[in-house]
Amino acid sequence: MIKNLLFDLGGVIMNIRRENCADAFRELGMANPDDFLGEYAQAGAFAGIEDGSLTIPEFHDEIRRIIGRDDLTAEEIDRAFGKFLLGIPVHRLEELRELRKHYRIYLLSNTNPIMWRDGIADAFKAEGHDAAWYFDGIVKSYEARCMKPDAAIFRYAEDKLGIKPEETLFLDDSQKNLDAAAALGFHTLLVSPGQEFYTLLKECHEINL
Repeated sequence: MIKNLLFDLGGVIMNIRRENCADAFRELGMANPDDFLGEYAQAGAFAGIEDGSLTIPEFHDEIRRIIGRDDLTAEEIDRAFGKFLLGIPVHRLEELRELRKHYRIYLLSNTNPIMWRDGIADAFKAEGHDAAWYFDGIVKSYEARCMKPDAAIFRYAEDKLGIKPEETLFLDDSQKNLDAAAALGFHTLLVSPGQEFYTLLKECHEINL
């Protein structure tokens, strides 16, 4: 029996566009942003800031080194990074509110402290609430110090959130992440581009709404 809904953030709740971020870093002088910025996972310094192995100042210094520009300010780097985010449609926040009437709702996100501080936190405030108001618990990769699809982050989520995989439906836009969760006993649901999570949930035979 499903008791918990565990949501990915980007591509499921929040709209994102990797190309906008890649273009912004290209404008700063980065020759190969596509080598670092993926649709579902990051590499190099961008992975380091998401898995917690780099602090924000260390990330900034590494970006300056990659680009070869010591004059780049932290604000310029953070602004380019933030181009990844397009925002959260209010109707998705409304649907999260409705789902909390029936299930416990959690968030599991590969994210970083820069985006969370400068874009994600504000995006949840459209209805006057913060992110924590919509969820019974939140797991951020940079705090967990590991990222999806590593099994370690799902085990971390189990411990922190107090959830059991067999009672939890995990929603993500990456099949690789879903496969990793399924191997640990989670129920899974793919949210493909152009699909809305609440529509898929209403069609899911494991969910009662």
